[in-house]
Amino acid sequence: MATKRRPLRPNLGAGTASSSGGSSSSNMNFRPGGPDITRAEARGTRPTAAPTSIREILVMGVIHLCKKTIFFNTDLKVALYLGSLFLISLVGDFLPFPKTYFARSDNLFNLYFVKVGWGWTLLFAVPFLVLSAYTLSCGDMKRMLRHHFPRIVIATFFWFFWTKLFNFVETAYGRCTTKGYASKSSCLKAGHLWQGFDISGHAFILIHSSLVLIEEARPILKWETIKEHLRNELHNRSVSEQVSSNPLRNLNEEQMRSLQFLYTRLTPIIRTLFIGMAALQLLWDIMLVGTMLYYHRMIEKVVSGILAILTWYFTYRFWYPTPGLLPEAPGQGVFHYQQHHYQPAQHHHHRDSFPSKRGTNLPNGAQSAPSSSSQQQIPKFMGMPLYTNVKTASLVQAERERKERDLQAAAMES
Repeated sequence: MATKRRPLRPNLGAGTASSSGGSSSSNMNFRPGGPDITRAEARGTRPTAAPTSIREILVMGVIHLCKKTIFFNTDLKVALYLGSLFLISLVGDFLPFPKTYFARSDNLFNLYFVKVGWGWTLLFAVPFLVLSAYTLSCGDMKRMLRHHFPRIVIATFFWFFWTKLFNFVETAYGRCTTKGYASKSSCLKAGHLWQGFDISGHAFILIHSSLVLIEEARPILKWETIKEHLRNELHNRSVSEQVSSNPLRNLNEEQMRSLQFLYTRLTPIIRTLFIGMAALQLLWDIMLVGTMLYYHRMIEKVVSGILAILTWYFTYRFWYPTPGLLPEAPGQGVFHYQQHHYQPAQHHHHRDSFPSKRGTNLPNGAQSAPSSSSQQQIPKFMGMPLYTNVKTASLVQAERERKERDLQAAAMES
């Protein structure tokens, strides 16, 4: 026989039950709102996430796989680029590899992808940068154009500068295999070969494009947490929460509305573009292997690889992260959702109103990273934490252990 659930607040409305014919708030099985609710109770009621659809789970699975692929340790990848360019190319200079489809200069990937490789890179990187930076700027187009879009212009400039320099070096310091031809064009038109220091433009564009794609895709890291921050910050404002560690706490109402609208509308497009960027970056790595095996000499490929890596290091590791210099690094905006480790404000003790050691404020608005032990205590699914803080995870784990002990005790008694 079904029984009524015990009301959460049996003491409320008891005085009005008799006067209202038994219809009172004492029978409610939810936490009521209105003027009678205390502020402490309002603070303790956190909004919950909406149910996740099967389609959303599948999309997040693909996104997680793409993240694992494109965000492979970048420093290690750079070392692999240089090491492979040297070793594989050196072997190929003395022991030619067996010819395959990729050895043909007219293969499909070489004609329609590598030769126009920077165009393919821009096709995915530009809209991803614009949409993600526009969202992180809360709809401020001027800020996006000033603080983020120049990165693509700078990357394009270096691509143009280095490739033109490679052609100049080969033309100026080369010679025709047959005497009587002073220029490269006249030599090639006559059907002869031009011998020069042909720095590998293919190796450069493949490595340069891969590193640009990796760096420009970084805003997708923790992108899903923006949805949680929006939900919690809207709740905090609805109850006039004064103490909050939410990274959106400094946004005004107009910025909040813009961020909520842009995040909802643009996130599906941003995810699609990110999947395309991950697939393209994987293709560039595969084509780089073909270049190592069949094209150019070892020294020509190593020099081009070194120049590509130095360009990446100067821009994305030195220039953009430097405070006060424009443009900003990818993922920066009017709020910091990646550096900030969100932890809902606690109200059990007065000391909880102050930042904890995990979220201690550092100069220039930086946030100290949580300890490794704290990170390990929070279980994750597809790279995303299941709980917002360590305390919640600890409470869940304690409840599980209590239930296990109860089950073991019941089994022993039986």
